[in-house]
Amino acid sequence: MEKGKIVQVLGPVIDVAFPGKLPMIKDALTVDNGGKTCVMEVAQHMGNGIVRCISLSSTEGFAKDMEVTATGHGLTAPVGEATLGQMMEPVELPEHKDRKLPEKPWAACGHENKREHNIINSLYLTPNALEDLVRARYERYKIVEEKEQRAEEYRTEDADVIVVAYGASSRVARSAVNKAREAGKKVGLIRPITLWPFPKDAIKRAADHAKELLVVEMSMGQMVDDVRLAAECRVPVHFYGRTGGVIPTPKEILGEIDKLLK
Repeated sequence: MEKGKIVQVLGPVIDVAFPGKLPMIKDALTVDNGGKTCVMEVAQHMGNGIVRCISLSSTEGFAKDMEVTATGHGLTAPVGEATLGQMMEPVELPEHKDRKLPEKPWAACGHENKREHNIINSLYLTPNALEDLVRARYERYKIVEEKEQRAEEYRTEDADVIVVAYGASSRVARSAVNKAREAGKKVGLIRPITLWPFPKDAIKRAADHAKELLVVEMSMGQMVDDVRLAAECRVPVHFYGRTGGVIPTPKEILGEIDKLLK
């Protein structure tokens, strides 16, 4: 782990110099303050090997030349039994592996006097300049909407009823779809992965042949209007939801599917 030294203390703001590799923005740093480990978060690269940090605890006792350790990762929090008891489904965290990231010459990440300053500005007082910026942003958003939609389409090719669900609801919905298929019913599932950009192309494909769409959520229907807009009102969109942390069961969803197939 990289080691650095404090060069300036300004209340909760700490400047730390690193002779080698700089920690990334949002990385956690630690410093031993009289036997107590204090944590800081990197907020800015200042240039000349210096990072500016925000301390998460009192900086009383901090002094110039105190040794600082770069953890190599962001802030972490211990997960106790109370948190684990509220988890709705298993979580698999992949092993952290160092990887070489592509160069980002456009980023405001500290130029170290090796290139021109990158200036990020979203406010122009000249109306025409501001309008040009807004139009350029919307062109960028359009590319994201076209290329970054993600959704899982499960057994939708010949489905008469397609369930649309995400998160924990989608796992239950998949079980309902499998039971329906075992009974010879043509049912499929669309699981949105990106809620923006919303996977409207997958919904449009479903609307080309499906007779009914069923939105299943653990809410009062936050996604229903998005599905209706994406389907362009070409197919009826229905809703089934549970709230208050109640998880819908495969039997309940299968009952709603049977209603639509009658």
